[in-house]
Amino acid sequence: MARKLKTYQTSLGFFDLAIATPSMKAALEAWGADSNLFHQGAATESDDPDIIAATMAKPGVVLRRPVGTDRPFSEHAELPTDLGGGGPTKAARKSKGPKAKQPSSRPVDKAAERKAALAFEKEQKRRQLEQAKEETARQKDRERRQQAVDKAQAALDKAKQEHAKRAGAIQAEVEALEKRSQAEEARWDKEKERLEATLRRARG
Repeated sequence: MARKLKTYQTSLGFFDLAIATPSMKAALEAWGADSNLFHQGAATESDDPDIIAATMAKPGVVLRRPVGTDRPFSEHAELPTDLGGGGPTKAARKSKGPKAKQPSSRPVDKAAERKAALAFEKEQKRRQLEQAKEETARQKDRERRQQAVDKAQAALDKAKQEHAKRAGAIQAEVEALEKRSQAEEARWDKEKERLEATLRRARG
């Protein structure tokens, strides 16, 4: 069964934000808040029938309006033109005032509430599906990168082994040539000594 939605409102940066969600926690997550704005008094549940109607028409979607104004909430709000008259704190205080807490005179439409709650769940599932697709794409990208790294590492390791093999063969040849050179020097020394002795005898 779909959970009943409530409308929550806060002010962040240059905008007032409003959203219809089943809980304060869901609202904080949708706003991207890293602290509990409700405990800090910077966020409240809205009783404004116009704000409730706007958020219920797009449940789960963060709606905005320039901070400190009474303009209608929408998905794409323009920046406020006058930033000197008040800030987020003033807007938050305004939302907590007596007028914001007066009960709405608009009759509660149970069918509209159920429709909004179902729409919220549909929006949540759509977001979850998008997040799953994005995570799958990121996972495939990580696997592709890892395969490329493994392939490059294998090629490097193979090249190192081939180099070590060739260097070892060359070193063995160098050592063999060194031994042949030493043997030739020893043979030549003996041969030279014998021939010089013969030459000395011939000269008498």
